[in-house]
Amino acid sequence: MAEALLAARGLHTYYGASHILNGVDFAVGRGECIGLMGRNGMGKTTLLRSMLGLVRPRQGSVEVRGRDMTRAAPHAIARAGIAFVPEGRGIFPNLTVRENLVMAARPGVDGRREWGYERVLATFPRLGERLDNGGAQLSGGEQQMLTIGRALMTNPDLLILDEATEGLAPLIAREIWNIIRGIRASGIATVIVDKNYGAVLGLADRCVVLVKGCVVFTGTPGQLADNEEMMQRYLGV
Repeated sequence: MAEALLAARGLHTYYGASHILNGVDFAVGRGECIGLMGRNGMGKTTLLRSMLGLVRPRQGSVEVRGRDMTRAAPHAIARAGIAFVPEGRGIFPNLTVRENLVMAARPGVDGRREWGYERVLATFPRLGERLDNGGAQLSGGEQQMLTIGRALMTNPDLLILDEATEGLAPLIAREIWNIIRGIRASGIATVIVDKNYGAVLGLADRCVVLVKGCVVFTGTPGQLADNEEMMQRYLGV
């Protein structure tokens, strides 16, 4: 992909002696929404962590805007315009909502400041009602909103969401999906990992399915949805 914001080529990643990723190629372009799909334990989170510098691949390369960042530190990759909303949220429980947001604020790679404090609060009105509450005092849904809002405060070109609706009540999960839809419409590229395959198919431009650390499908949501055998065999749908 010529205009790839983030690209992995031939990634092999291990946890100890366990070979998790087996030569994975993956790329996301400007403004593109990719659904990264597969059952539990197939390597989705490991792929994300390998591209973000949180896990070191033994073979292969990672590029950000065509620049080799295979051995770059996680903070350097984040500074290159990549924001990550991890599974488990990762907010600072001893900081207030306001502090969690303000500490992350910075312009984008090209100096953009489209996502500032006021816009994040307008996007997440619940957070505006909880500004002085500590992170640990928030509900699960509010913590997820805070995590996404904090990521947006970095004015990223690419937002990666790993199980953003996991464990949330259906009403709150729908609210999160609506917010993700708005983020995508704003022009930020997104990579979405989520067990709600229907919601992912409804948002993505392209879907990538991993099975045992290998890419077994890349194509449009329509092509995947029409392939009943693959949906049942690899996604359990």
